[in-house]
Amino acid sequence: MRVRTYLTLALAALCIALQKADAQDVHFSQFFEAPLLRNPSLTGTFQGDYRFQGVYRSQWASVSVPYQTGSFEFDFKKPVGGGNDFISTGLQILYDKAGSASLTTTNVMPALTYHKSISGDKNKYIALGFMGGLVQRRFDRSKITTNSHFDGNGYNPSLADGETFTNSNYTYLDGGVGMTFNSGIGEKTEDNYFVGVAYHHFNRPKNSFYQTPEIELQPKVVVSTGVKFTLNETSYFTIQADYSKQGTYSEIIGGALYSYKMGSDIENPDYTLHLGGFLRAKDAFIPVVKFDYHPFSIAFSYDANVSQLKTASQGRGGMELSISYIGFFDRDNSSKYIPLCPRF
Repeated sequence: MRVRTYLTLALAALCIALQKADAQDVHFSQFFEAPLLRNPSLTGTFQGDYRFQGVYRSQWASVSVPYQTGSFEFDFKKPVGGGNDFISTGLQILYDKAGSASLTTTNVMPALTYHKSISGDKNKYIALGFMGGLVQRRFDRSKITTNSHFDGNGYNPSLADGETFTNSNYTYLDGGVGMTFNSGIGEKTEDNYFVGVAYHHFNRPKNSFYQTPEIELQPKVVVSTGVKFTLNETSYFTIQADYSKQGTYSEIIGGALYSYKMGSDIENPDYTLHLGGFLRAKDAFIPVVKFDYHPFSIAFSYDANVSQLKTASQGRGGMELSISYIGFFDRDNSSKYIPLCPRF
């Protein structure tokens, strides 16, 4: 009965993802592999002492100059005080390059999160996290084409582009805050869930190459959830979903992975294979395959475009590759036997 309930929740998450979606910020189909970008309070929410994660995305190669996006994250946590609380710090670096004019965005964002235990069983935590740093945006002005480049004889690159901005790059400060609650489910330590909400760009940074009018980057709210539950001793099921809203734009993505453990020790399997799919509303269906060879994980996904652009793109959206590494420190105060945090 319990499994049927969770499967119903999974189908509900997929149905919700059929709603209309648009977005302004960079996003990943493997959003679950870029937790700090998702919510700063997810810093340190994993079973380990430290974690490295990288995601690379290439998009729209079939219809234009490929859009390329990369994310690198590092975070680690340490128990504090005499209880079961811990504090975590991290760093999120984002690189995005788009279009023929090479519009490039680079983010460098340190993060800090405190995890408060609210259960003596070490399986319920409330986390509050902050993230903030520098963002640089630039483009190659020599590669842009405007109406001013055309004279009576056609395109003339020697003409001025007619634009009034003086700088082709600028830098600004940006920040975000988030809170999550994660908990075990019942008596099984492997079963857990989390819910969280994040508020990005709370300082409304200026986001324009022009000095006037001043254009602010709209704040973005992200509501996230995940549920992991065992089916039997060798397999489990994970549901993930995010809802994002930025200004008048919104996006919903949701889906699930089925995971199968392989090896002689089921409690600490040599390998785990994950298969599943996600749906970004009215945009793409995303099959995912992931393989764990502890402490490493590698995942591959591909967006099958289902939007109005599918004719031009021939159904091809973008591919993503992610790699992660989770480890423990060899020390007495390692978190190995302290917090039972969910690992999604």
